[in-house]
Amino acid sequence: MAWNETDRAKYAAVRERYASDLSDQEFALVQPLLPGTKPCGRKPTDARSILNALFYMIRCGCPWRYLPKEFPPFTTVQNRFYAWRDSGLWKQILAVLVMAVREAEGKSAAPTVAIVDSQSVKTTEAGGPRGYDAGKKINGRKRHLAVDTLGLPIKCHITAADVQDRDALPALLKSVSQKSPWIELAFVDGGYAGDETQRAAFEASRIKISVVKRSDRTVKGFVVLPKRWIVERTLGWLNRSRRLAKDFEAMLETSRTWLMLALSALLVRRIARDYRETS
Repeated sequence: MAWNETDRAKYAAVRERYASDLSDQEFALVQPLLPGTKPCGRKPTDARSILNALFYMIRCGCPWRYLPKEFPPFTTVQNRFYAWRDSGLWKQILAVLVMAVREAEGKSAAPTVAIVDSQSVKTTEAGGPRGYDAGKKINGRKRHLAVDTLGLPIKCHITAADVQDRDALPALLKSVSQKSPWIELAFVDGGYAGDETQRAAFEASRIKISVVKRSDRTVKGFVVLPKRWIVERTLGWLNRSRRLAKDFEAMLETSRTWLMLALSALLVRRIARDYRETS
């Protein structure tokens, strides 16, 4: 099939920017949530170029100093990243995006069910808290993630990898309850089984625990299980972000910020795509 002028213009525009760059429609979703400029001082760097640089880094996994020259200086991007991290900006952005997706899917803005799982990842020589997960044979950190029935994030905690899933569950569900007090039930896998674990989690959050176990233990490898596949799919989404393949950060809060940034990038693209398909 021969190319026409419309195709040529489309792919010419694609070649002019990186695939991770925000489109006009995608940036319009995030722009109202960004902090305003200060009345005094020099003119700040355009927020859109900062976001493009951060989304490029989370997708490609490059270090700060290897940021391509098309973006602002890496020190500028780095300083803005840490400022937004300390202000809790990405928590607010992610919460707004999750509510927008839920409402677009015909669900209430606040979830009533959570699905919990964890993911262990290796760390580097950067330092910071770490431990050895004997089950996964990984020396590093563990991401404890709670999502809703659509796989959208509710809360995420990051600990050393030697922290057992059952030990991290009460604190995670307590945070889930504080953020979404309408949640009454949480689905978990067999790693969270145990009367003491479920009692501690319920006392901390007033959320009931339902353990979804494998029905056939003779089958090896990945098996799709009710409810559990939802959070595992979310972890699969995160695996597309190469900066999350390992935990390069010395601080747990920085690691959690990169995680929220990756989820925000996915949701922004999803909302804009759904809007284009329906319009």
